[in-house]
Amino acid sequence: MDTVYVALRDRLLASSSSRDGADSSRTTTRLEGCDLECLAGTATRPEQKRVFVGTFEDGLFRVRGRKPSDLTVERLETDFVSEAVTAVAVSPHDPDVVYAGTEPSRVYRSTDGGDSWRQLTGLTDLPSAEEWAFPPRPHTHHVRCLAVDPGDPDRLYVGIEAGAFVYSDDGGETWHERPDGSRRDNHTLATHPDREGRVYTAAGDGYAVSDDGGEHWDLPQRGLEHTYCWGLAVDPADPESVIVSSASGASRAHTAERAESYVYRRTDDESWDRLERGGLPTGEGVVRAVFDTTDEDGVVYAVNNRGLFVTDDFGDSWECVGIEWDESLEAQTPRGVLALPR
Repeated sequence: MDTVYVALRDRLLASSSSRDGADSSRTTTRLEGCDLECLAGTATRPEQKRVFVGTFEDGLFRVRGRKPSDLTVERLETDFVSEAVTAVAVSPHDPDVVYAGTEPSRVYRSTDGGDSWRQLTGLTDLPSAEEWAFPPRPHTHHVRCLAVDPGDPDRLYVGIEAGAFVYSDDGGETWHERPDGSRRDNHTLATHPDREGRVYTAAGDGYAVSDDGGEHWDLPQRGLEHTYCWGLAVDPADPESVIVSSASGASRAHTAERAESYVYRRTDDESWDRLERGGLPTGEGVVRAVFDTTDEDGVVYAVNNRGLFVTDDFGDSWECVGIEWDESLEAQTPRGVLALPR
């Protein structure tokens, strides 16, 4: 049984899923009216399950509770440079170590589960920082994604939207930018627990993968007909099996009235295959999906503007999860999904 959290533009949904269905009447709604941006969490300690939700104008929230019906929400006291929290990640080495990214681009670290924070300085002193810009708001930029290497607690990966992939090998004391082959418009970063130094990115300028901690990148694009990539999932059982969501451009990915997005899968060194059957809506009218995996082989949750879906065979077949989903949500573009075991 998993607890699944879905971050929409204006609310957080939580529901229990047994993967063969869920009772939509038991969906819990929190943070209504907030402009959600991101979420991350951990179930390393079930009795201390925590989910962190970043918002654009209201800062960072911590959500606690073992069951959806028991969730409590607290707004964290932070001294961030702004209230726009655009990325959050929990270290796989220690659930008390949490990273948050903001707009404008800053990175902060907490070592006590979000009670206090320290800015990791120097990010905007990098030479390329003058070129960073987010097209809808060209006067600014933000941290879109964060990840910690499972093999090294001090190796931190950062995607700036838009302008650079940046990494640190000393816990954020110093930074390295734009390594060979890295993408400039990173949307989702992922790692794999069995491959130290393996980093994946779904970016607006294509998919890329690194085997040396982000220092060099390969760009396997064969078969990927839509290269504006956003969502990303890696099979816990196989670091060579990857799913991405993509479209021909930003408006086709994010705007429901003009949306046309697809899901692709790549295994081993083969070309990408488009997943067009199996129960997951794609194509016209469907915004790009976001994904999350569990510790179980082949299990992936996906959410788009048509609802919440799950596969246990890494994309061969999908089932709709019965989370509360009214017609108004079909016009929204989901911000994130998180699946934690109960």
